[in-house]
Formats: sequence, structure tokens, C-alpha cells
Amino acid sequence: MTDDTKSLLKAWAACYHTSAFILNDPVQFPHRYKHKQDIEICGLLTAILSFGNRKMIVRKAEELDSFMRPSPYQYLLSRKWLSDFPLGDKSSFYRMLSFSDIHLYFQRLYEAYTHYPSLEEALSPFPGSPMERLCAFLAVSSKSPQKKLNMFLRWMVRRDSEVDFGLWPSFTPQDLIIPLDTHVCRVAYMLGLTDSDSFSLRNARKITTALAEVFPGDPCLGDFALFGYGINHAG
Repeated sequence: MTDDTKSLLKAWAACYHTSAFILNDPVQFPHRYKHKQDIEICGLLTAILSFGNRKMIVRKAEELDSFMRPSPYQYLLSRKWLSDFPLGDKSSFYRMLSFSDIHLYFQRLYEAYTHYPSLEEALSPFPGSPMERLCAFLAVSSKSPQKKLNMFLRWMVRRDSEVDFGLWPSFTPQDLIIPLDTHVCRVAYMLGLTDSDSFSLRNARKITTALAEVFPGDPCLGDFALFGYGINHAG
């Protein structure tokens, strides 16, 4: 990577890694809460909805958040989600995610919080990297790029950030993987951080490794550079 590319990435990160980023991003929803459990629950469910059109993501995340206010944690423990998101309701809540699918996420979270004080601690029995642990908890593949889950992990793990929360001290930012989406992939390929524009875990890891050269110990700071530039210069 050239010095010019490194300087460019640092400049873009400085431009987009600010509190202004929160306003139009799904991360705005967990930022409505102060308590760790509320932030974890809202953050994970918001991240799971975070695919497709950004405006539609925000609209559906707002709808989901309206069920959980004023406390996602208390909503979870109340088990009101059993009636709000019936297990047998296969109608769409958002795109291919049904009400029944959302029910199953609440059920998994309910089981976690009845045994552990936080989601961070609920991941402790699982081996591997942060992504591998979260994938094991949710029973999904850790062999795909898992953009939504890696975004949630960025929110929970990165420290000293106006955007991310840094709530999970048992994990380290250097172990995070870049949330690979269209904008990140396109700009990374354009800059030569990778020789592929494929949406694969291998490519996500390759881009993350390249970003670690620029942001040692905190490669996902580069997410703001790539995503921020990409979404503001789409086309």
C-alpha cells in the first residue's frame, strides 16, 4: 500500500468517524439507550435488520424499536414479544425476515439473559474470535462474511469512539473483521486493498489486514473511511 493511499484512508476516517455519522445510520437506535443490556439487545436486533436500502433499514428499525421502548431489556424479560412476534407468523416483517424469525431472535436472547447478566458474558462459553463466538451463539455460519454481525461487533467492541460503544472489554478491536458491504467492497477494490470485489469472508479478512497497516490495533476504524466515502460518492 502506498503512502498516498494510507494518507487518503486516514483523511477519510477523520472525516466520517464523527458523531454526525450516527444521524443517518442504524447505530442511532442503540444510541437511544444508556444501559448495557438495552444497547446490546437493540444493537443486535437493529444490526440483523441492516441489509438493503438504508432508508428502509432505518424505517423498519424504528418500527422494531417502537415495540421495545422504553427498555429493550425489560421488553425482553416481559416476554411481550411472544404476542407481538408470534412464532407461527410467517408474514414478512422486513423483506425475507418474518415475524416468526424475529421471535426466534428474541427467544435466543431471552435464554441468554436468563443465564447471564449481559450478551458479552453469554458469548464467553463459545471458542474462537468474536465473530466465531457470535455466529455460534446465533447458530449461523462463520464461513460467510456476516456483514451485519461484524457491524454489531464493531459497535460493541471499538473503544474511544463517538459512534461505537466499547462496551465489551473482554474483546479487542484488533480481532474485529470489517463489515463487508457494497460500498466497502467497491472502494477497497478501487484503492487496491484487495484484488477481488467478491463478497466472501476471505475478502473481508484481506481488506481488514490491509486496514491494519493504516490503523494498527483498530482496523475497523477503516470501515468509516471506506463506507463513508463509498456511500457519499456512490455511482
